[in-house]
Amino acid sequence: SENLLALLNDILDFSKIEAGKLDINFVNFNLKQLLDNIISFMLPKTKEKGLYLNCYIEPDMYPNFYGDSLRLRQILLNLISNAIKFTNKGGITIHVMAEKDEEKFTYIRFYVRDTGIGISKDKLEILFKPFSQVDGSATRKYGGTGLGLAISKQLVEIMGGNIGVESELGMGSNFWFNLNIE
Repeated sequence: SENLLALLNDILDFSKIEAGKLDINFVNFNLKQLLDNIISFMLPKTKEKGLYLNCYIEPDMYPNFYGDSLRLRQILLNLISNAIKFTNKGGITIHVMAEKDEEKFTYIRFYVRDTGIGISKDKLEILFKPFSQVDGSATRKYGGTGLGLAISKQLVEIMGGNIGVESELGMGSNFWFNLNIE
């Protein structure tokens, strides 16, 4: 029932995004508190698999932000869930830092690194496409619809950011995204 509910929510979100009907709601929020809640929520799944789940926020990060904390949470949960799904030993590290671009805008960059199965370089380009799976046999083994990363990409872009991945087969993955959150 949880898988069916997750599938329905993904399809609804994807449909809203495609129809241009997804609302971004800006609120004040504490980033550390948001990340602590996400870690607490995901920790039982990592412990069940014998994995670690770490979060490191750079010390110079300002704690309070103005942005869509619900959508940020959704993106992070998608990335962390995938990392847990495709990691059998080791674990997942979330790293958050501020960065400035050449135009002097400050972005928050999020990394979700895992020690999982990794992805071959020739498959990286399809990862963020709707209903795409790197490997059909992996879908049967690990489950999933191929919507989580597509939704995450669209949410990041709607909020004015970028998303990407670096990975090598057998060497884990490093998903990253940045957002201009005030």
